[in-house]
Amino acid sequence: MTAFTRFAHSRASWFILTGSAIALEAAALYFQYVMKLDPCVMCIYQRLAVFGILASGLIGMTAPKFLIVRILGALGWAVSATWGLKLALALVDMQNNPSPFSTCSFLPEFPAWMPLHEWFPSVMLPTGMCTDVPWQFMGVTMAEWMVVAFSGYLVTLLLFIVPILSGSNKPSLYK
Repeated sequence: MTAFTRFAHSRASWFILTGSAIALEAAALYFQYVMKLDPCVMCIYQRLAVFGILASGLIGMTAPKFLIVRILGALGWAVSATWGLKLALALVDMQNNPSPFSTCSFLPEFPAWMPLHEWFPSVMLPTGMCTDVPWQFMGVTMAEWMVVAFSGYLVTLLLFIVPILSGSNKPSLYK
């Protein structure tokens, strides 16, 4: 078993995934409450995608030696990162090509059985507009940085998918 595979089967790898998602969520709350930048609906959906990555990391951390747990963690990671990238690209397009006919809604469209914006308004209630670009770092907008972040998550998943899906840690007779 390679060192890469051992790492993918360890809690440390899933802890790093969880920690990176926590850092992104903390940054989002810092931007919202300290820098007073209002999140839009697409930002809230991206925040939810990052929560999905966080949950996937927690799933993987529970028992990374078991293949089924790693598969569930990787599946959640893939779905959340792909959805987040799709949202970030749509937001970048809205900001770069504003149109009065293509706007985002004022309230998130969560299912009636899970109104997160009502349960957790301090984290999930949008108060900004999607076409606003209130912050840039090195000439790159927040939405463009989220494209980088979600792309990074997907590239990392591609690097780790074979070790994640590889078999058990039992020694092989054919080495």
